[in-house]
Amino acid sequence: MTSTQPSLFYALVPCAGVGSRAGTVGPKQYARLAGSTVVGHTLAALSRVKRLHQVLVVLSPEDDEFEWQVPGFPGWVCRKGGASRAESVANGLAELIAHGATANDWVLVHDAARCLIRPEWVDALIDACAGDEVGGLLALPVPDTLKEEREGRVSLTVDRARKWQAQTPQMFRIGLLRQALEGAGAQVTDEASAIEARGLSPRLVTGSLENFKVTYANDFDLAERLLRTRA
Repeated sequence: MTSTQPSLFYALVPCAGVGSRAGTVGPKQYARLAGSTVVGHTLAALSRVKRLHQVLVVLSPEDDEFEWQVPGFPGWVCRKGGASRAESVANGLAELIAHGATANDWVLVHDAARCLIRPEWVDALIDACAGDEVGGLLALPVPDTLKEEREGRVSLTVDRARKWQAQTPQMFRIGLLRQALEGAGAQVTDEASAIEARGLSPRLVTGSLENFKVTYANDFDLAERLLRTRA
């Protein structure tokens, strides 16, 4: 009689960027925010998701800050970040496999700079996608009128019907995502687009307005206020 091993859930946090749009001194993931760092808040939230077997952070090979910027991190890190997000994620997936993960296990890729993530949102994604053939991502329907720009002026009004703004985590089987990233190349901006390039349709799971990516200077003020309100 044979038994099947239940799939495990891993989180992978690419954290090798420099955050050039944020206007911070040094990588934005280490900017101080409400008593911690941006990535410190992110990892603290992920550590409270009970179903995550392990959290892997993918750092730049030159990163010498993480251990003192995020003391006591209970997961593990690898300094194999690449020149693009796709390369960093692909290297992280290889690291998971090297440490015992299987192709059938799930990986939840989450932006280091989405520091307002809540454990219950991650649990909602797992609930929605654990039985799905493809996987999926947190996202929000676009409520605003969209404009296409050319030389600082409106060139086109874009139909917002059926448009969603992608967030993270994005959750897929490790084996499927590895294959998708290998075929899609470094130009993909998120994991779902690599999956889509294989002709598959990821599930959309409604996220939250608070789950925004800290990108520009003004984002830090808003994130600070929200985090302190929670505290």
